[in-house]
Amino acid sequence: MKRADVSRFKGILEEQKKRLLDSVQKTVDQDLKLPSEDLPDEVDLASTELSQSITFRLRDRERVLLQKIEDALSRIENNQFGKCESCGDEIETKRLEARPVTTLCISCKEEQEQKERAFA
Repeated sequence: MKRADVSRFKGILEEQKKRLLDSVQKTVDQDLKLPSEDLPDEVDLASTELSQSITFRLRDRERVLLQKIEDALSRIENNQFGKCESCGDEIETKRLEARPVTTLCISCKEEQEQKERAFA
């Protein structure tokens, strides 16, 4: 992979990381504060707890994505970015543009998904 492409993907990944971290900070600052005086009854409390539960699930998904971004940045530093971890072939640029955190080429990903469907 060309250095210019690697630099471009590094910028994309760093921007995604920044957006995720900003989103998490917003959640901590706004969404998770629970002023008890604003919850006069059990229905309001239940609604707030449900909203927080959904927020936590979304944040967990973001945590997983953040780890994948960190892993991709690490692969860039180790000159392994863009190589399929299964077959060792280069991952197509279009695939990386669609999902820069990917670790599998399209063929290996399709094979993985077929195996997952077989066991589901």
